Formats: sequence, C-alpha cells, structure tokens
Amino acid sequence: MATAVTSMRIPTELNERYSRLAKETGRSRSFYVNEALQEAIDRFEYEYGILKDIEDYRAGRLETYSIDEVRAHCGLAN
Repeated sequence: MATAVTSMRIPTELNERYSRLAKETGRSRSFYVNEALQEAIDRFEYEYGILKDIEDYRAGRLETYSIDEVRAHCGLAN
C-alpha cells in the first residue's frame, strides 16, 4: 500500500489517548489514526451519498417507483 505524509493538529488529549493505546498494544499511533480515518471516511462517504440522493430526489433528478410498481415488478402484486 502506498502512503503519503500529512500533517494535522489534534487536541493534546486525543494525541495522548492514541499514544497510550499504541504503547499498551505494541502498535504504532499511526496505525490507530489510520484505522480511525479509514472508518470515518467510509461513514462520511456513505452519509453524504445519502444526502446527495435526497437532494437529487427533491430536485426531481432521481427516478423513483411506487410500492405498487415494486410489488408488480417483483411478482408480489395482489
């Protein structure tokens, strides 16, 4: 996996918590920060994707189907 160097400021308390966890587990602080960043970006992309879908729906740019159309398509119509 390719890596890049970045610099960021985080609260001292948060840095100390990462350092303590790294020391207690024998892993690097970088490992835990990268794990947290990966989880966060996955969540952010998911959440903002939903918000974009809502925006597209409200603007009429999203094709939608009624529950009756879905039932008929799936062979569940009464």
